[in-house]
Amino acid sequence: MRATSVSLALLTVLVAGCAGNQSGQPQAGDTRFIAGDGKMQVFAAAERKPAPAVEGPTLDGGTASLAAHKGKVVVINFWASWCGPCRAEAPVLKDVAAKTKASGVEFLGIDFKDRKADAIAFERTEQSGYPSIFDQPGKVALSFQGTVPPAAIPSTLIIDRQGRIAARALGAVKYTDLMNTVTKVRDE
Repeated sequence: MRATSVSLALLTVLVAGCAGNQSGQPQAGDTRFIAGDGKMQVFAAAERKPAPAVEGPTLDGGTASLAAHKGKVVVINFWASWCGPCRAEAPVLKDVAAKTKASGVEFLGIDFKDRKADAIAFERTEQSGYPSIFDQPGKVALSFQGTVPPAAIPSTLIIDRQGRIAARALGAVKYTDLMNTVTKVRDE
């Protein structure tokens, strides 16, 4: 019986994905958080939905918006400093952002349900090379409800030149999947 209880407790922690242990952050066993496999799902052009307005204060003290990148392909990544898979995928995002910037692809991070000091420390360590909106209350994430479950961290969206959601990945993205999908959407 004890072994079963320990196994169930371990399974709960593993399924929780990015559950953290910081005060105010999601806790192990919090079923509001959804794990994903990180695979890119590309939507046919005729099935793409317009991206909602995205705007907010950035971690570096500025402001950022999706509208500022009108006519460009934009990769939006939802992340948090307390999320292990977010930390694991950060170098992938940084590398793809650097390699595609010259071809007109922009990246925008959305720091979700995080402590600002922790998020700033994460950014200082990772040096992503692109801005992140501080979305502590989760308003930006909620605006994508229906495309991205509000609790799916990390998640990545690719917005096409017409401002439509062209692709998404729930979970940590893989380099080849992200690069290939960004290239495909960029070349449309």
